Amino acid sequence: MASGPGLPDSLVLEIFLHLPHKAVLSAGFTCRQWFAVSRDEFLWKELFYNYYCIPRSVPRHPAAVSWYREFKRLYDCIPCVEVQTLKEHHDQVLHLAFSHRGHRFSSCSKDCTVKLWDTERSDGTISLVHSSSMRQFNWGYTQFSQFNADDTLLLVSGVYLGPHHSSSGEIAVISLENYTLLSRVRNKPYDVFGCWLNETHLISGNLHWIGNMTSCSVLWLNKAFQDIESENVNVVKRLFKIQNINASTIRTVMVAHCRRHDSPDLLLDYEAQSQAQALAQAQRTQQHQPLFFDLGNTDSEEEDDEHDEDEEDEKRGEKRVSAHLPLFNPSGIQHVIHGHHSVATRDRELETKVARLMGSRCTKAPDPNLVSPTAPGEGEDKTYLLFTTGSLTYSPHQIGIKRIMPDQMTTCGPVLGEERSTDEFFDSLDHVIDIHGHIIGMGLSPDHRYLYVNSRAWPAGCVISDPMSPPPIAEEIDLHVIDLKSLREERRSLRAHRAFTPNDECFFIFLDVSRDFVASGAEDKHGYIWDRHYNICLARLKHDDVVNSVAFSPADQELLLSASDDSTIKVWRSPRMVRLAEALQHPPRAHKLLSSLFGHRSANLNGKP
Repeated sequence: MASGPGLPDSLVLEIFLHLPHKAVLSAGFTCRQWFAVSRDEFLWKELFYNYYCIPRSVPRHPAAVSWYREFKRLYDCIPCVEVQTLKEHHDQVLHLAFSHRGHRFSSCSKDCTVKLWDTERSDGTISLVHSSSMRQFNWGYTQFSQFNADDTLLLVSGVYLGPHHSSSGEIAVISLENYTLLSRVRNKPYDVFGCWLNETHLISGNLHWIGNMTSCSVLWLNKAFQDIESENVNVVKRLFKIQNINASTIRTVMVAHCRRHDSPDLLLDYEAQSQAQALAQAQRTQQHQPLFFDLGNTDSEEEDDEHDEDEEDEKRGEKRVSAHLPLFNPSGIQHVIHGHHSVATRDRELETKVARLMGSRCTKAPDPNLVSPTAPGEGEDKTYLLFTTGSLTYSPHQIGIKRIMPDQMTTCGPVLGEERSTDEFFDSLDHVIDIHGHIIGMGLSPDHRYLYVNSRAWPAGCVISDPMSPPPIAEEIDLHVIDLKSLREERRSLRAHRAFTPNDECFFIFLDVSRDFVASGAEDKHGYIWDRHYNICLARLKHDDVVNSVAFSPADQELLLSASDDSTIKVWRSPRMVRLAEALQHPPRAHKLLSSLFGHRSANLNGKP
């Protein structure tokens, strides 16, 4: 198209600065001059900061090649388009886990099955390939699963229903070659969940009550299957024995293989983030909020949110009590709670003092070098065992860190682990991070450098005088980021999701982390996606009930799954991937489909980028 006496570039740019990004893209196809201005870096930098309400002091992601492409990444590559709903489960779906290759994923549910799904069908849809019921083993439900490192075995954790209405946990190992059950391992309390240490060994827990408020947690290393040599070779070994006080227990174990981190998957500007926090708060009061992709069916997002909140207010006291067994009341805690009023405060305080004294005299001294922060370019690869614990109340409010040494990664050696003196029969924690709130979820970044923690905060300045009466917890969920290299919290909390159940009924909200994004479920019937670098919430993913778990495909972060109490698993893909899939299905319309918001290339511009 030939241009007439056009406006100066500077004037066109000034006009474009006052237009929304969609209008800028459309105007860019008017002529060559306007197209060139519509790709101006200064223009897209302004559009980027204004549209996403990001403080100017926060720098562009180091891996970004341009402001235009960075805007496109956050707008077009978020898995926020629902493409499929899986309805094969018949009760609440509690957890999702991808294989390391991303070709399979597993799901656990209150219907007491673990299901395996195929993600590599030629038509792009996801299909069920196998389902195993654990009801025959007297399980109440399946609650967690994890693939081993080479995707040959599946660990499945569940609640085992014992006699007299007691409930403990059990871990099953299933072969992914022929779906046979290879072994079953005791796991107590059941919200230890269990995890893989390597391809062939898994970690489980056991809990022993020493007194009314004092216990010890034993963490065991188990061989995943027993072979012909099992009569002569150890298949289980004790890793650690840790004292618990004030009715707390060890739960939610996970293994972090922390490398030297010369090239972490996320480069964070912590100083800029802290400086920008006050500025961000001021901007939020003056400007519009970041874009949320609300994928519900209602016409008004505000009306929908108000309806959801009213509905949750009515259900808080009744629905979740029957829907979830309280994961943070493991077997053994119940007798403490029921006996709470019969035990005098003085007796509890005396028991705690005795337990602390016994622990100080009978606990192996920690080695400060085991988890000492490493300087840049120094240090060695480390394997950490991470778990939730506590010291003030039974609510999990601390993250315990215990380093696993190379000689502890096999069941070879003494059955009860390393030799120790009779006076040192407890292991110390190598490091503890206090979250000052009830921890309800944890997830590792792909490179295991960062630990993301969901928590519900306690009131500021609260004092806990009774371990059986923890402080009230906030409805807002804070998402903390902990650097496992420096062993400290590095980012201000992310906040957008909510939970409503009280402290004594609080349950896990599983989260997941990809290269660029972090996602979490919530009790407000939505899943949420944040950008890890900019600390902004990018999408809300609607369900009809509580969202318990989310999972990114490790092979493609533009594929996300969400699991809900509405008994469904929803499959979400990015707008970019949806367009590409439609283009492959309808080749004649490919040019039209690919010429949408960020993908179009005009013929009259001769393919000019």
